[in-house]
Amino acid sequence: MTIAFLATALILTLISGMPGLLLKAGSRASQRTATVLHCLGCSAGLVAALLGLANDGFHLQFSWPLPGGVTAIHVDALSAFFLLPLFLVTGLGSVYGEGYWPESVNPANGRKLRFFYGTITAGLTLVMIAGDAWSFLFGWEITGLSAFFLVTTERSNKEALRAGWIYLIATHTATLALFAMFSVLRTATGTWLLDVSVTSGSSFASPILVLALLAFGIKAGLMPFHVWLPEAHAAAPSHISAILSGIVLKMGVYGLIRVMTLVYLDRWFGLALLFAGILSGVLGVVFALAQHDLKRLLAYHSIENIGIIFIGLGACVLARNEPWGAFAFAGAALHVWNHAFFKALLFFAAGSVVHATGTRSIDHLGGLLPSLRTTGLSFLVGAVAICGLPPLNGFVSEWLIYMAGFRAAIPGSDILAGAAILAVPALALIGALAIACFVKAFSVVFLGHPRSDRSVHEHGERISIRFVMMALVAVCVVIGVWPLVVSGILSNLTALVLGDNRAGMEIRSMLSGLGVAGAVALVTIASAIAVLTPAIRQVSKKLTWDCGYEAPTGRMQYTASSFAGLLTSLFDWALRPDVHRTREPSLFPNQESFNSHVPDPVLDRFLVPNISRGQRLMAFAHFIQAGRIQVYILYVVATLLILLAWSSS
Repeated sequence: MTIAFLATALILTLISGMPGLLLKAGSRASQRTATVLHCLGCSAGLVAALLGLANDGFHLQFSWPLPGGVTAIHVDALSAFFLLPLFLVTGLGSVYGEGYWPESVNPANGRKLRFFYGTITAGLTLVMIAGDAWSFLFGWEITGLSAFFLVTTERSNKEALRAGWIYLIATHTATLALFAMFSVLRTATGTWLLDVSVTSGSSFASPILVLALLAFGIKAGLMPFHVWLPEAHAAAPSHISAILSGIVLKMGVYGLIRVMTLVYLDRWFGLALLFAGILSGVLGVVFALAQHDLKRLLAYHSIENIGIIFIGLGACVLARNEPWGAFAFAGAALHVWNHAFFKALLFFAAGSVVHATGTRSIDHLGGLLPSLRTTGLSFLVGAVAICGLPPLNGFVSEWLIYMAGFRAAIPGSDILAGAAILAVPALALIGALAIACFVKAFSVVFLGHPRSDRSVHEHGERISIRFVMMALVAVCVVIGVWPLVVSGILSNLTALVLGDNRAGMEIRSMLSGLGVAGAVALVTIASAIAVLTPAIRQVSKKLTWDCGYEAPTGRMQYTASSFAGLLTSLFDWALRPDVHRTREPSLFPNQESFNSHVPDPVLDRFLVPNISRGQRLMAFAHFIQAGRIQVYILYVVATLLILLAWSSS
């Protein structure tokens, strides 16, 4: 049964954009056909994922002429766990595209976007169900090429083209590392199939893990391998950004966990995951706090949340056989789902803002809540969830990782396992900075008064956009208030990956307690709103001493820079912002401007300058390759003389 639904999903999503290529550009039929086929495929995929989570998996092998002679398709609880958010978020994204990227408004690139939207869904599916290295690489490459064409949907946009090429270079660097990893794995196990383990005494274990961390770290956007992520997320259409952040990044997490089930894990690997997660989590949120571009801000929060997932995985490896290791893994796994849902919600809400106003600049916005109520509510729910606050889903997964960190400090644990306690202060710092960041983002974009004429817009919220956002709001609330709905899934997944069935009941008990707390928090919030709303409406408004705010302008309000200035100044050593300030040379200047920009430390401050220096050095090659035969003969004679002198010495 599972294989039938999965095959249907794979075929329908793959061909969903093809009929539109045969129809006239700009036709409504082209768009509707792609959306219907894609949604049908995602619906079949959701059924297949649910069946897989219910332990109705399968394993098939086929002969083929490529290396190894055998290809395999495999679905178990792990692959089904990653397939569910894949089909849910991409299915909702195709509906969102009906209002956000209509064919009638984008005839030049609408068909291209929908075609590659279908192929990226199929490629991601193949990665999650691949049972051998070659099928995995095939799906990986389909996903990479499709993402490149989706990021560069607007070919006239230089920012999008730059982001697309950076992504393509990064993903193929990861592909090269994957080729090397699978080659070493093949040498260690004697097969290309991904079902044979590498034992603890093997000398191949460490190289496999290092290459896996490099390849999957690049795809997941782990610092310092994140160079493609802020550029691509900001430049792509918003529903593509949601797929890149919510799903494509998880392809790296899935691949790493799959390799972790095949290779004996030394403690050094746990420490590497833990410290890489802390670095990504803390610096990701710090760089997000300094951004003025709404989508770029969300992009850096993707790095932050990938860091949280890696913190959980690192603590799990450090735990070895300690029971609290199951909490760390369950928290990391649930955060894969939670991040996919609330980050897609945030990108969909940001896309609604961009669609309505035509800008991503936070400082040009303000006062949007009265006209974009559903968008504002959705962004607020996503912000509360991503900050790990109750009663929403982000709190549940982070709480499980917190519990693992606290239990690591219990006397009796060895020193290396005790290092997992570092997850606690790291998560606390990340959460505090995330709250500050989203208070800034929500208040500057949606509250106050318009800061420019960009906040006065003509486009409202489309029905398809509102539907998709409210669907994800419901998912975030349900997991937060009723976490028991995922307890059985987490218990089965933990037992599969860790081979330990003991923690299932304790995970279920802890989630039950969180559900009660979440329900109480939700009832309290709803009661406060019900009680305070009538009282607020009855309050009479009268002017008192208002400091000149009777006729407010955009200059009287906080900007994104001024709001976050105090916090970001504490991290100037990492941010190193470029600040531009102009002042009139007078005692009472009439006008003053301030502008700050935070370049990415790896891409803008290291890679691009050094690549430019390398290009300048390569310019000297023109003097060497002169194009004259006499010069080439001189090179040969000089080389022979050097070799003769060296051989005679």
